[in-house]
Amino acid sequence: MVESKVQLEIKNKIALVTMNRARKKNAFDESMFTALEHVTDELKHNLPRVIIITGDGDEAFCAGFDVHPENPLVAAFLEVLGNKDIEAARKLVARIRKAVDEFISLPVPTIAAINGLAYGGGMELATRCDLRVMDRTAQLCFSEVRLGLMPDWGGGAYLTKLVGSAIASDLILTARTVNAEEALKIGLVNRVSEEGRSVDEALNLAEQIAQNGPKAIRYALAVIRKSQDLSLGKALELEAEMAAELIVSGECVHGITAFMEKKKPEFPD
Repeated sequence: MVESKVQLEIKNKIALVTMNRARKKNAFDESMFTALEHVTDELKHNLPRVIIITGDGDEAFCAGFDVHPENPLVAAFLEVLGNKDIEAARKLVARIRKAVDEFISLPVPTIAAINGLAYGGGMELATRCDLRVMDRTAQLCFSEVRLGLMPDWGGGAYLTKLVGSAIASDLILTARTVNAEEALKIGLVNRVSEEGRSVDEALNLAEQIAQNGPKAIRYALAVIRKSQDLSLGKALELEAEMAAELIVSGECVHGITAFMEKKKPEFPD
């Protein structure tokens, strides 16, 4: 039996997604994008309260796109170059983006546990998660311009929203590496773990989230995600509407009752 290149484990309502290609620094080939899509479909039908994504091994979170010839997408890339076919180039980018977009669009918080180097598309994937926990020895790099390319997994646009255009320009245009201390300082990551403990730290964070009302988390997260693309006025309207829908759902009954009774709330899914 061939082991999946993206593994899924769900425990205590927290999903752990592991990019399982350590010998290639968890770089993505065609089959790995497909495996991520399959995992995303599983998660849609068995939605957890929080999702953590990390890399197998202790060397890499993800090295991005696998540029070796055995990756079928490399042949498509070379064909685009040879024919200078813009439509084929768009289809190639869309194929990559489809897998990443669908995973990131799942309506629960996603946490990147950056256990090692995160380069190129791997760093883009981490950037597009809602939260990031970084091993103190890890290295981050938007490395695409070194190859005459640019971010195309959606990470360039998301990085700009996350840290602002000046810092995004610095990181993307220089392709320099960033250590944990700087990443935390500029707001690129949320937390830094001790060496080898990024998944443990991410699990602690996930458990804090998972004990809260699942509908409250999803509604609040929807406002956070959508507000990036809205004016302040529209974002306030969205927040008010989502808050009203959440109240009507009745989830708060569990939380308020537990609070009044000085008990820990237990929210149903």
